[in-house]
Amino acid sequence: MALDRRGFLAACSQTGIASALLPGVLYTLAAQAQETKMPAEPFHVTEEMLDHAAALAGVQLSADQKKMMLEGLEQQRESYEEIRKLKMPNSVAPAFVFDPLPPGAKLDTAKEEPRWSAAPSATVSANSEEIAFLSVREQAELLRTQKITALALTQMYLARLKRYDPKLHFNVTLTEDRAIAQAKAADAEIAAGKYRGPLHGIPWGAKDLLAVKGYPTTWGAGGFEMQVIDEDGTVVQRLDAAGAILVAKLTLGALAMGDHWFGGQTRNPWNPHQGSSGSSAGPASAVAAGCVAFAIGSETLGSISSPSTRCGDTGLRPTFGFVPRTGAMALSWTMDKLGPICRAVEDCAIVLNSIYGPDGQDLSVREAAFNWNADLDWKALRIGYFRSEFDPIPALKLPEPKPGETAEQKKHREERNAFRTAAYARRVYDQRFDLAAIEKLKSLGVNLIPVELPKLPYGAMTPLLTAEAAAAFDELTMTGRDKLLTMQGPGDWPNDFRVARFYPAVEYIQANRARTLAIRELSKVFEQVDVVVTPTNGDQLTATNLTGHPALILPNGLRGADAPKPPKVDDGDNDDIGGPGTPVSLTFLAGHYQDAKLCAFARAYQEATGFHKLHPKLD
Repeated sequence: MALDRRGFLAACSQTGIASALLPGVLYTLAAQAQETKMPAEPFHVTEEMLDHAAALAGVQLSADQKKMMLEGLEQQRESYEEIRKLKMPNSVAPAFVFDPLPPGAKLDTAKEEPRWSAAPSATVSANSEEIAFLSVREQAELLRTQKITALALTQMYLARLKRYDPKLHFNVTLTEDRAIAQAKAADAEIAAGKYRGPLHGIPWGAKDLLAVKGYPTTWGAGGFEMQVIDEDGTVVQRLDAAGAILVAKLTLGALAMGDHWFGGQTRNPWNPHQGSSGSSAGPASAVAAGCVAFAIGSETLGSISSPSTRCGDTGLRPTFGFVPRTGAMALSWTMDKLGPICRAVEDCAIVLNSIYGPDGQDLSVREAAFNWNADLDWKALRIGYFRSEFDPIPALKLPEPKPGETAEQKKHREERNAFRTAAYARRVYDQRFDLAAIEKLKSLGVNLIPVELPKLPYGAMTPLLTAEAAAAFDELTMTGRDKLLTMQGPGDWPNDFRVARFYPAVEYIQANRARTLAIRELSKVFEQVDVVVTPTNGDQLTATNLTGHPALILPNGLRGADAPKPPKVDDGDNDDIGGPGTPVSLTFLAGHYQDAKLCAFARAYQEATGFHKLHPKLD
């Protein structure tokens, strides 16, 4: 297997072959073929293998070109073996750093003291249920004035985590000893007049891709159940410094996909027959169930947005490059983002204020300011909306029977039509909430400016995510340990990682060049407006994750008794299937590093609607 690649690039240039797919395909084919051979049996690249690889790459090769390439391709494979011998951990990033800013963008680096809202007049209730669902801002005032202790609050949340986990399956590891020690220390400091700020004494939960010293960091994945990373992630360190109390490491779908993890499926507190969506499944479920005051989630392509929608939380996906990811599992170095999942917008601002800014380790993080001002005159902001996203939904057209249709074909068509009809009914029903949001904003005096999401092939850019993920978990695929992951379907990581090995390096670069166009075009929208209102789903979710723009997802009401019934099976593909009595959401977007303005406007809408004060009945 130790074959040298040194002549490959020269061979490619001589034959006019530019695609980098060929070596990746050949290596994978070779590795799979080698598994069926005796260790001592030699292996060679053949012209037939080259034909298959070239077909996948969309490259035409003559017989002479193939013969010329064989020796170089044999040599090419040696470098793969040498690099794999390095056994690079997930924490080693590539030698490039993604920057979402377009040319000419200017950052506000002057930091100011945060301006929190006026102290709420929260009182201690004998009903722990009421305390559990108070906002961070309300709990903080109770702790500051010593009307409640951090120890009592911590013990209450630990009890709730234990009580509701059998129903919702959101716990991976309780950090009870650590939490009790932190709570006692917080109470002593507060009593001594050493109040650190609004997170001092507040219990929180971490998505279990964040490393915490002394505890397993499982990434939600089979085969990693006992993994211990002997350090605290930067976000954990910063929340410790703010006085927050970590009570639990919460579930995520295996390697940050969906809500299925090695212990089962995390559930939606509003409808426990359904999953909580993912991949920040545990954080969203636990916050919605009143089992932590807030949680830290992550998003690469919807992993804060989707579970916040399903569970009725307020989720902030900050600008890419605002929060350091040091100590967090890497899935896609150019798309991963850490952010808070809370009950209220100002809670998100409070958390972000403590975790943002460079740490000297994550080189993607910029020296930008997050200047929170709860009293910002949001009426001075220019508010846009993606007009076409609020247009009437076109009538559904279903396939008609075809001449000569067999019984099997008829059955398949009817099943497909029934599925599409049900999905259409849910979409039409839910749009009324989006339209009601527009009317509510107008009633608040907002002059909505119509804008549009630039028309670009965003979906065609997303394979770059899977390519990075396949590199992050290269050893998992090559050793066959991917068989330990819980989900093994066509759309799950094991298969996605294998498919990604056939994604040409040239096309990866081309997708990133297209991404540059997307950044420039979408940034032009935020030259016209400060904030954009949009439905949560649709192309904007993919687009803004690619461009690194921030998003704030708000609960936007509950479906009524007249809502379409949910499907019998939750396939995890859509967040609109909840059925009667489940939440819907609305999303607000802003320009790069304009997260404070984004939060200020979203808070105004949230305070005017009050949907964040609703919570599920679990007993």
